[in-house]
Amino acid sequence: MIRTMAMEDYDGVYALWTKIRGFGLRSVDDSREGIERFLRRNPTTSVVAVEDGKVVGSILCGHDGRRGCLYHVCVDEEYRRRGIGKAMVVKAMEELKKEEINKVCLIAFTKNDIGNAFWNTIGWTKRQDLNYYDFVLNEKNITAFNEQ
Repeated sequence: MIRTMAMEDYDGVYALWTKIRGFGLRSVDDSREGIERFLRRNPTTSVVAVEDGKVVGSILCGHDGRRGCLYHVCVDEEYRRRGIGKAMVVKAMEELKKEEINKVCLIAFTKNDIGNAFWNTIGWTKRQDLNYYDFVLNEKNITAFNEQ
């Protein structure tokens, strides 16, 4: 079942994130408080996939009024290749359309071969015409990678 993510899903979502190989989590942004702030700002666009009462997939999805963005798109390895990822993306995009968002972006780590293959397979285009820049406002927001 694909449905809108709620704060009650946090423990299951976080447990999923920590078991995905190569996944990057930020200490502040991905904390319970950080996700609660994100969901308050974007109450309808983030989604989870649930099977047998267990979170097996998730997408954080939000927008700034102009462009949508997908974050932390993942499916439990045991549940992959069953259409769950694509169904979650479709649900998130439908919610963005309701909010009159016309373009969506995402960031995938260059070393994420599985993720990059997924995005190419479902019709997303890798941009070659721009550079992505970051500026850190909170030095305490540390990124840790799951190297399992």
